[in-house]
Amino acid sequence: MDLATLDLSTLTVAEKQELLDLLELKQQRKDQNKLADYAPYPKQMEFHAAGADPNVIDRLLMAGNQLGKTHSAGFETAMHLTGDYPDWWTGKRFDGPTLGWAAGVTGESTRDNPQRILLGQPGEWGTGSIPADRIIGITRKAHGVPDSVDSIKVRHKTGGTSIVWMKAYEQGREKWQGVTLHFLWCDEEPPEDIYAEGKTRTQAGDEGRGGITYITFTPLLGMSSVVRRFLLDKIPGTHVTNMTIDDALHYTETQRAQIIAGYLPHEREARARGIPTMGSGRVYPVPEDTIKVAPFAIPHHWPRIVGVDFGWDHPAAGAWLAWDRETDTIYVYDCYRQKEQTSIYHAAILKSRGAWIPVAWPVDGLQTRDGKQAKVLYQRAGANMLEKHAQDKNGGASLEATTLDMLERMQTGRFKVFAHLSDWWEEFRLYHRKDGVIQDINDDIMSATRYGTMMIRYAETAAPKREYIASFDALDSEAGY
Repeated sequence: MDLATLDLSTLTVAEKQELLDLLELKQQRKDQNKLADYAPYPKQMEFHAAGADPNVIDRLLMAGNQLGKTHSAGFETAMHLTGDYPDWWTGKRFDGPTLGWAAGVTGESTRDNPQRILLGQPGEWGTGSIPADRIIGITRKAHGVPDSVDSIKVRHKTGGTSIVWMKAYEQGREKWQGVTLHFLWCDEEPPEDIYAEGKTRTQAGDEGRGGITYITFTPLLGMSSVVRRFLLDKIPGTHVTNMTIDDALHYTETQRAQIIAGYLPHEREARARGIPTMGSGRVYPVPEDTIKVAPFAIPHHWPRIVGVDFGWDHPAAGAWLAWDRETDTIYVYDCYRQKEQTSIYHAAILKSRGAWIPVAWPVDGLQTRDGKQAKVLYQRAGANMLEKHAQDKNGGASLEATTLDMLERMQTGRFKVFAHLSDWWEEFRLYHRKDGVIQDINDDIMSATRYGTMMIRYAETAAPKREYIASFDALDSEAGY
């Protein structure tokens, strides 16, 4: 039946009622099987896909408010409970029924967030991510928050039974002991002791193969121990997906601007972009939008330079800069970082972006290790190293002075960064001070950028390409042709 061309005036009252009943039934079936229609945004897909890596057991989706972080984790949880993984699914799969926890800060927030996503609103249970016809039983909590659930039993596609229990951080660590789990979902940032205890529950999960943990939160607590674990310490087995308001495709540009404007200034980065609140501790306290630009072709006449930061156990890094002399504006247009690689490897990367581009390097490139200087090793491998180490025009190399120079450029519109450089933005967002001192943690690209900025006066333009003209001999020596 094509409703678009149906003439309702030709139907009897009984036929209209029958049509209405059919439409209501169709909508009910859709509401009770939302899992079949789940379509993640690219950033949500990235978060899911990371779970397929056997080396990743601990994932974080760090996002702003109302961007879909809880939604995506709730639908992944429903897949693990039912075993119904769609054809497009590239994330973690369990072969049989699962046991898991879904947790929030308090009993009330657990009901209003993870429980709501899984079951639907109170009075409408069965309209969440778990299909209604797969729910075997729901056990309500005997005391506490009204309409809160203790556990949900779900029929797995193999015929077995999966169970998810609702937990709250406020219950305390003792209540987080005992059971072995396939998965743990923490919605909003957990205290460190709760998080550690919850992770312990998954270590022997999935028949001894080990379970998984995934966390979804907006980092309003700043650089907490849990955030540090993922972003700074980068413990093996962890993975971070950062989702900003620009990644939430259900908002228009106008809506995004209105939402951001409505947040308190000191919370905008966390609530709109999922960036940990640093407050006055940020090294570069400027809004991203004031320095972010869409990528464009660098004009041939703009001189370029690349700054490098040497490293082995921490990444070596490079940042490519172009200089618009007319406006005295520096543009960061490319970057990379890689640890535990040789000078030959790094020099090859530098040359691949333009062997003619001069390379600014830090003073520690003169330090001798195994009888060799890093600067000399890069140079021997073909990198176009500047003769002098990075220094300002007065010969100084003060961290504070050169950092403030970059900050001044940012604040006056003379420093821009291409929007797609995710590694650069990651370091920028986390670059911070502690007790007034700049912390040299995960600052490799930031350092490379600073060295390039310090030596921007040595930037060069590419040699113009000369058109090939074939030589010839004149047929008439007097006429010349």
